[in-house]
Amino acid sequence: MVPSPPQSLHRALGLSDDEFEEITSVLGREPNHLELALFGVMWSEHCSYKSSRIHLRRLPTTGPHVLVGPGENAGVIDAGDGIAVAIRIESHNHPSAIEPYQGAATGVGGILRDIFTMGARPLAVMDPLFFGELSDARQRWLVEGVVSGISGYGNSVGVPTIGGELTFDDCYRANPLVNVLCVGALPKERLVLGIASGVGNLAVLLGSRTGRDGIGGVSVLASAGFSGEDGAASLDEAKRPSVQVGDPYEEKRLIEACLELLDAGLVVGIQDLGGAGLICGTSETAARGGVGMDVDVSAVPQREPGMVPYEIMTSESQERMVAIITPENLEAVRALCAKWEIRASVVGRVVEPTLQPNGDLVGMLRVRNGFDGEVLAEVPAKALADEAPLYDRPRQYPAWLDDLREDDPGDEPIGSANDDLLEMLVDPAWVYRQYDSQLFLNTVVGPGRDAALLRLAGPGLPNSSRGIAISTDSNPRWCALNPRTGTALTVFEGIANLACVGASAKAVVNCLNFGNPEHPEVMWQLSEAIDGMAEACDQFHLPVIGGNVSLYNESGGADIDPTPVIGLLGVIDHLVTPPPGWNWNDDDTLVLVGARRAAGDRDYPLGGSRWATRRGRRGGEITGVELDAFTATIALVTGEVAAICAGETSDVTAVHDVSGGGLASALAEMTAVAGVGASVKELDSHAELFSEFPGRFVVATSDVDAFAGRARAAGVPLFELGVVTGNRLIIGSMIDLSVAEIAERRRGALEDALAAAL
Repeated sequence: MVPSPPQSLHRALGLSDDEFEEITSVLGREPNHLELALFGVMWSEHCSYKSSRIHLRRLPTTGPHVLVGPGENAGVIDAGDGIAVAIRIESHNHPSAIEPYQGAATGVGGILRDIFTMGARPLAVMDPLFFGELSDARQRWLVEGVVSGISGYGNSVGVPTIGGELTFDDCYRANPLVNVLCVGALPKERLVLGIASGVGNLAVLLGSRTGRDGIGGVSVLASAGFSGEDGAASLDEAKRPSVQVGDPYEEKRLIEACLELLDAGLVVGIQDLGGAGLICGTSETAARGGVGMDVDVSAVPQREPGMVPYEIMTSESQERMVAIITPENLEAVRALCAKWEIRASVVGRVVEPTLQPNGDLVGMLRVRNGFDGEVLAEVPAKALADEAPLYDRPRQYPAWLDDLREDDPGDEPIGSANDDLLEMLVDPAWVYRQYDSQLFLNTVVGPGRDAALLRLAGPGLPNSSRGIAISTDSNPRWCALNPRTGTALTVFEGIANLACVGASAKAVVNCLNFGNPEHPEVMWQLSEAIDGMAEACDQFHLPVIGGNVSLYNESGGADIDPTPVIGLLGVIDHLVTPPPGWNWNDDDTLVLVGARRAAGDRDYPLGGSRWATRRGRRGGEITGVELDAFTATIALVTGEVAAICAGETSDVTAVHDVSGGGLASALAEMTAVAGVGASVKELDSHAELFSEFPGRFVVATSDVDAFAGRARAAGVPLFELGVVTGNRLIIGSMIDLSVAEIAERRRGALEDALAAAL
């Protein structure tokens, strides 16, 4: 065995004194250097969720259509017609702050592997992105690097990027957030899990050779914030080796090889090597199967000389999978991998659990130098994968929050509504023009709309007319004021976005981006956000089938605003024609569908709104929704749009959710897309233009009487706004802008801001 380390080493590896003592207790002796390193990465915040697991347990995770819930590489639902859909969302925040191109690119690569390790072909990617205000060159460097990384990897590997979000706020100046969602589909019978079973079976490492890039990786970076107040620590050259380097062409070959291995029935279990690398993949598969595993570090293909066992076992080098196969299938696996020019190396063997002195059978993970050589490390696989400490960290209501809530922006002086509206119109088209959104030709609704919509079709899938819709939503402005209500409203916002394309919500995934968990206020925010998500999901019977927690997003002691990102997956039963979209027609009648006024004390709350935040007013109250009214409105809109998608004729010509920027922004966005203006009657107030609360839709109809009749029958209120006409958007006496001015401002706002940052 390798000699035991001095006790102080554990702190350098991110382990506390108590954790060191617990490891010693688990092993019945002090760990050696290698064993301590393995625990260091596997018990990191990123890999073990040791600060969040106690709270995540409160989320609903089951349902009759759930095939795989949290704990596997991706969640999977039964979408009907013999097709399953896999979905996953992850963060690559800290690596992207250090090296934005590779940080973002490898975020895409990792999320793709999470999907195809389930047996699903990746169909699409979405990318919620958060940066500081574009007032300095560093933010431009981050934006351009991240967008280039996502497009460079996604376009090259051949998976479309079909949507996402783009948020600018000063709280992300030193801590950009790069979240990536992927969805894929598979025939139900091809579903496979990351489980090692069958004593004598082999662990085969597929894909790239292992290098020093990514050592420590997200398992270290995501467990500590940046110390520099301006993010200077993110430029520390010492951290750059922790950022992985991606190869999308290797990933493409790996996708095809793995899916063919699964179709051929050559794989017992398969696991992506993501955070913590080979030790994660081998210990997790062994722990799930209740078996032991011997790993030979000398058998791992390396691309750099002189790598030591710690580096080999913890490197997060990209484009690697570990497959569990039977010995008799080894030659067939090697032949198939050779066809796709993919390395296939036997690096491990499944072994019997070991009988302990107390009579327990424990699956041991042994790291060896040669299968029959020296044992370099010997630890219980389950201790690494599943038994990290569980912390119920102190939670404290923020002392400053009451004062913030009392600072209601409703008293902010009212200026020009025209200027206010133009100021908020930012089209993220510059970003998604870098992406190919039409690969596979399944994209029915792509970037820039309420939700993305795909035909559920692809190689090996049963024939089906079904479609799937995906949205990603966040509102850190709301969540900073009230993380519980803000997160619940974010779930409702996602449900509304799916309704705009005719899809019924079926499952949720989440990426919980928060500050330092050692700050009690941050843990209060996280706990409240999880409870808000659970309450909203329970109300709509939505299971949470996967997620990611990214903590330590802080710099100089300042935490980011709580930023839970909600990914929603919806299904549409018959997709034979596209939904109506935003493209209204001349002489259509415009109606506001749903409650015109918010629930609560203030009819048109401005707390947490874009309008107020852009004026430096970040306070105020946010309001919940009246659930019965919201549910009825969602059912009406979903049914109307789904009928159109099924090929039925309809008087509904355009649908748009009222969300960020309020009613005025929704009308302006539709004006810009359609190229036709509208005349809208006088509204109650300036606040009605820009107030934000879910459950409202702008609908254009060619037969308002017929549509109103259906709404009345459904118990949904309508307010007739006006008519589509002319080349100006006129809203009473408050807004009068030309269609050309709106379209030009919306189209050029982001590029102008990026150029101004030079």
